[in-house]
Amino acid sequence: MKSFKTFGYIAIVVSGLFLAAYLYSVFIKPAAGGGSNTMGMMVLGLILGGIIVFLILKLLSGKQTEISAENSHTVVESMRKVFKIVCAEGQFQEIYNYEQTKKLLKFIPSTKKALVIVKAKVLIGYDFEKCKWEVDEESKNLKIIAFPEPEILSLEPDFKYYYFEEDLFNFINRDDLDKIQIQGKKQVEQAALQSGLKKIAAEKMRTVLTEMVAANRWKIANPEMLTLPLQTETNENATTQE
Repeated sequence: MKSFKTFGYIAIVVSGLFLAAYLYSVFIKPAAGGGSNTMGMMVLGLILGGIIVFLILKLLSGKQTEISAENSHTVVESMRKVFKIVCAEGQFQEIYNYEQTKKLLKFIPSTKKALVIVKAKVLIGYDFEKCKWEVDEESKNLKIIAFPEPEILSLEPDFKYYYFEEDLFNFINRDDLDKIQIQGKKQVEQAALQSGLKKIAAEKMRTVLTEMVAANRWKIANPEMLTLPLQTETNENATTQE
Protein backbone atom coordinates (compact mmCIF):
# COMPACT_ATOMS: atom_id res chain seq x y z
CA MET A 1 0.00 0.00 0.00
CA LYS A 2 2.93 2.34 0.71
CA SER A 3 4.13 1.95 -2.88
CA PHE A 4 0.74 3.11 -4.18
CA LYS A 5 0.88 6.15 -1.91
CA THR A 6 4.38 6.97 -3.11
CA PHE A 7 3.23 6.69 -6.73
CA GLY A 8 0.33 9.05 -6.00
CA TYR A 9 2.59 11.63 -4.45
CA ILE A 10 4.99 11.40 -7.38
CA ALA A 11 2.09 11.88 -9.79
CA ILE A 12 1.01 15.01 -7.94
CA VAL A 13 4.55 16.42 -7.97
CA VAL A 14 4.97 15.73 -11.70
CA SER A 15 1.62 17.37 -12.39
CA GLY A 16 2.72 20.42 -10.43
CA LEU A 17 5.92 20.65 -12.48
CA PHE A 18 3.95 20.49 -15.71
CA LEU A 19 1.61 23.17 -14.40
CA ALA A 20 4.58 25.40 -13.58
CA ALA A 21 6.02 24.84 -17.05
CA TYR A 22 2.66 25.65 -18.61
CA LEU A 23 2.29 28.87 -16.67
CA TYR A 24 5.83 29.82 -17.61
CA SER A 25 5.21 29.17 -21.31
CA VAL A 26 1.90 31.05 -21.33
CA PHE A 27 2.56 34.07 -19.18
CA ILE A 28 6.34 34.52 -19.36
CA LYS A 29 7.45 32.97 -22.65
CA PRO A 30 4.46 32.61 -25.00
CA ALA A 31 4.80 29.90 -27.66
CA ALA A 32 4.10 30.52 -31.35
CA GLY A 33 1.43 28.71 -33.38
CA GLY A 34 -0.96 27.96 -30.50
CA GLY A 35 1.16 25.22 -29.02
CA SER A 36 0.34 26.50 -25.56
CA ASN A 37 -3.29 25.31 -25.81
CA THR A 38 -2.27 21.70 -26.47
CA MET A 39 0.19 21.74 -23.64
CA GLY A 40 -2.42 23.29 -21.39
CA MET A 41 -4.79 20.41 -22.09
CA MET A 42 -2.07 17.91 -21.20
CA VAL A 43 -1.27 19.72 -17.97
CA LEU A 44 -4.92 19.87 -16.99
CA GLY A 45 -5.28 16.14 -17.67
CA LEU A 46 -2.24 15.35 -15.53
CA ILE A 47 -3.50 17.56 -12.72
CA LEU A 48 -6.92 15.93 -12.76
CA GLY A 49 -5.35 12.46 -12.90
CA GLY A 50 -3.08 13.26 -9.95
CA ILE A 51 -6.01 14.55 -7.91
CA ILE A 52 -8.09 11.46 -8.71
CA VAL A 53 -5.21 9.11 -7.77
CA PHE A 54 -4.65 11.03 -4.54
CA LEU A 55 -8.33 10.82 -3.60
CA ILE A 56 -8.49 7.09 -4.39
CA LEU A 57 -5.42 6.38 -2.26
CA LYS A 58 -6.84 8.36 0.63
CA LEU A 59 -10.13 6.47 0.32
CA LEU A 60 -8.39 3.08 0.28
CA SER A 61 -6.19 3.97 3.24
CA GLY A 62 -9.29 4.98 5.18
CA LYS A 63 -11.00 1.66 4.40
CA GLN A 64 -7.99 -0.37 5.53
CA THR A 65 -7.94 1.11 9.01
CA GLU A 66 -8.32 -1.84 11.36
CA ILE A 67 -10.12 -1.68 14.65
CA SER A 68 -9.87 -4.81 16.76
CA ALA A 69 -11.40 -5.63 20.09
CA GLU A 70 -10.77 -8.74 22.16
CA ASN A 71 -12.90 -10.10 24.96
CA SER A 72 -12.42 -13.22 27.04
CA HIS A 73 -14.46 -14.85 29.76
CA THR A 74 -13.16 -17.58 32.04
CA VAL A 75 -15.74 -19.90 33.54
CA VAL A 76 -14.85 -22.36 36.30
CA GLU A 77 -16.72 -25.57 35.47
CA SER A 78 -15.83 -27.62 38.53
CA MET A 79 -13.49 -27.75 41.52
CA ARG A 80 -12.76 -30.66 43.85
CA LYS A 81 -10.10 -31.91 46.21
CA VAL A 82 -7.70 -34.55 44.92
CA PHE A 83 -4.76 -36.45 46.34
CA LYS A 84 -2.44 -37.28 43.48
CA ILE A 85 1.32 -37.62 43.59
CA VAL A 86 3.53 -37.35 40.51
CA CYS A 87 6.47 -39.74 40.66
CA ALA A 88 7.85 -39.64 37.09
CA GLU A 89 7.91 -37.24 34.16
CA GLY A 90 8.73 -37.89 30.52
CA GLN A 91 9.08 -35.85 27.34
CA PHE A 92 7.89 -37.60 24.18
CA GLN A 93 7.96 -36.81 20.48
CA GLU A 94 5.95 -38.81 17.97
CA ILE A 95 5.82 -38.50 14.18
CA TYR A 96 2.29 -39.22 13.05
CA ASN A 97 1.41 -39.89 9.40
CA TYR A 98 -2.23 -39.43 8.53
CA GLU A 99 -3.59 -40.80 5.26
CA GLN A 100 -7.11 -41.32 4.03
CA THR A 101 -8.21 -42.54 0.60
CA LYS A 102 -11.66 -42.53 -0.90
CA LYS A 103 -12.83 -43.52 -4.37
CA LEU A 104 -14.61 -41.12 -6.65
CA LEU A 105 -17.29 -42.79 -8.75
CA LYS A 106 -16.23 -46.03 -7.00
CA PHE A 107 -13.00 -46.44 -9.00
CA ILE A 108 -10.97 -43.18 -8.99
CA PRO A 109 -8.75 -43.06 -5.86
CA SER A 110 -8.38 -39.72 -4.10
CA THR A 111 -5.92 -39.48 -1.20
CA LYS A 112 -5.20 -36.83 1.40
CA LYS A 113 -2.16 -36.92 3.68
CA ALA A 114 -0.74 -35.07 6.65
CA LEU A 115 2.53 -35.23 8.56
CA VAL A 116 2.29 -34.16 12.19
CA ILE A 117 4.89 -34.06 14.95
CA VAL A 118 3.40 -34.50 18.41
CA LYS A 119 5.42 -33.32 21.39
CA ALA A 120 4.04 -34.07 24.83
CA LYS A 121 4.93 -33.95 28.50
CA VAL A 122 3.62 -36.97 30.40
CA LEU A 123 3.28 -37.13 34.18
CA ILE A 124 2.90 -40.56 35.82
CA GLY A 125 2.03 -41.14 39.42
CA TYR A 126 -0.62 -42.33 41.86
CA ASP A 127 -4.17 -41.35 42.69
CA PHE A 128 -4.38 -42.01 46.44
CA GLU A 129 -8.16 -41.95 46.32
CA LYS A 130 -7.86 -45.45 44.86
CA CYS A 131 -5.61 -46.68 47.67
CA LYS A 132 -7.01 -48.51 50.70
CA TRP A 133 -5.29 -49.51 53.93
CA GLU A 134 -5.94 -50.41 57.55
CA VAL A 135 -4.22 -48.72 60.46
CA ASP A 136 -3.44 -50.41 63.77
CA GLU A 137 -2.39 -47.62 66.09
CA GLU A 138 -1.53 -49.93 69.01
CA SER A 139 1.01 -51.99 67.11
CA LYS A 140 1.78 -49.14 64.69
CA ASN A 141 1.20 -51.37 61.70
CA LEU A 142 -0.07 -50.23 58.34
CA LYS A 143 -1.78 -52.91 56.28
CA ILE A 144 -2.24 -52.16 52.59
CA ILE A 145 -5.57 -53.43 51.24
CA ALA A 146 -5.42 -52.01 47.71
CA PHE A 147 -2.56 -50.25 45.98
CA PRO A 148 -3.09 -49.53 42.26
CA GLU A 149 -0.49 -49.39 39.55
CA PRO A 150 0.95 -46.02 38.55
CA GLU A 151 -1.09 -44.24 35.90
CA ILE A 152 -0.90 -41.26 33.58
CA LEU A 153 -2.01 -38.25 35.57
CA SER A 154 -1.43 -35.64 32.89
CA LEU A 155 -0.65 -35.62 29.17
CA GLU A 156 -0.06 -32.25 27.52
CA PRO A 157 0.35 -32.61 23.73
CA ASP A 158 1.53 -29.96 21.28
CA PHE A 159 0.78 -30.53 17.58
CA LYS A 160 2.91 -29.13 14.76
CA TYR A 161 1.62 -29.70 11.23
CA TYR A 162 4.52 -29.93 8.78
CA TYR A 163 2.93 -31.27 5.61
CA PHE A 164 -0.47 -31.41 3.95
CA GLU A 165 -1.36 -33.10 0.68
CA GLU A 166 -4.87 -32.94 -0.76
CA ASP A 167 -6.37 -34.55 -3.81
CA LEU A 168 -9.34 -33.95 -6.06
CA PHE A 169 -12.55 -33.56 -4.01
CA ASN A 170 -10.76 -34.91 -0.95
CA PHE A 171 -9.65 -32.02 1.22
CA ILE A 172 -8.45 -31.93 4.82
CA ASN A 173 -11.22 -30.56 7.02
CA ARG A 174 -11.93 -30.04 10.69
CA ASP A 175 -12.91 -33.68 11.23
CA ASP A 176 -9.53 -34.79 9.90
CA LEU A 177 -7.72 -32.46 12.31
CA ASP A 178 -9.77 -33.84 15.21
CA LYS A 179 -8.86 -37.41 14.19
CA ILE A 180 -5.19 -36.47 13.92
CA GLN A 181 -5.18 -35.01 17.43
CA ILE A 182 -7.02 -37.98 18.94
CA GLN A 183 -4.81 -40.59 17.27
CA GLY A 184 -1.63 -38.63 17.91
CA LYS A 185 -2.47 -38.38 21.61
CA LYS A 186 -3.18 -42.12 21.74
CA GLN A 187 0.22 -42.87 20.20
CA VAL A 188 1.98 -40.77 22.83
CA GLU A 189 -0.06 -42.43 25.58
CA GLN A 190 0.89 -45.92 24.36
CA ALA A 191 4.55 -44.93 24.08
CA ALA A 192 4.50 -43.58 27.64
CA LEU A 193 2.92 -46.75 29.04
CA GLN A 194 5.41 -48.96 27.18
CA SER A 195 8.37 -46.94 28.41
CA GLY A 196 10.06 -47.32 31.77
CA LEU A 197 8.16 -44.45 33.41
CA LYS A 198 5.74 -46.75 35.26
CA LYS A 199 8.64 -48.70 36.76
CA ILE A 200 10.39 -45.49 37.81
CA ALA A 201 7.19 -44.20 39.42
CA ALA A 202 6.58 -47.46 41.29
CA GLU A 203 10.13 -47.59 42.65
CA LYS A 204 9.92 -43.96 43.73
CA MET A 205 6.61 -44.48 45.53
CA ARG A 206 7.85 -47.62 47.29
CA THR A 207 10.92 -45.74 48.55
CA VAL A 208 8.93 -42.71 49.69
CA LEU A 209 6.29 -44.73 51.57
CA THR A 210 8.83 -46.99 53.23
CA GLU A 211 10.95 -44.08 54.44
CA MET A 212 7.94 -42.07 55.56
CA VAL A 213 6.47 -44.94 57.59
CA ALA A 214 9.85 -45.80 59.12
CA ALA A 215 10.45 -42.17 60.07
CA ASN A 216 7.31 -42.28 62.21
CA ARG A 217 8.34 -45.66 63.73
CA TRP A 218 5.58 -47.53 61.96
CA LYS A 219 5.76 -50.71 59.92
CA ILE A 220 4.10 -51.87 56.74
CA ALA A 221 2.50 -55.23 57.48
CA ASN A 222 2.53 -56.36 53.86
CA PRO A 223 5.25 -54.46 51.96
CA GLU A 224 4.98 -56.94 49.09
CA MET A 225 1.83 -55.05 48.02
CA LEU A 226 4.05 -52.19 46.93
CA THR A 227 5.88 -54.45 44.48
CA LEU A 228 2.74 -55.82 42.82
CA PRO A 229 2.68 -53.12 40.13
CA LEU A 230 6.24 -53.99 39.14
CA GLN A 231 5.47 -57.70 39.03
CA THR A 232 2.35 -57.08 36.96
CA GLU A 233 4.28 -54.92 34.52
CA THR A 234 7.03 -57.53 34.22
CA ASN A 235 4.49 -60.26 33.51
CA GLU A 236 2.78 -58.10 30.88
CA ASN A 237 6.07 -57.37 29.12
CA ALA A 238 6.99 -61.06 29.14
CA THR A 239 3.62 -61.98 27.68
CA THR A 240 4.03 -59.35 24.95
CA GLN A 241 7.48 -60.64 24.00
CA GLU A 242 6.20 -64.20 23.74
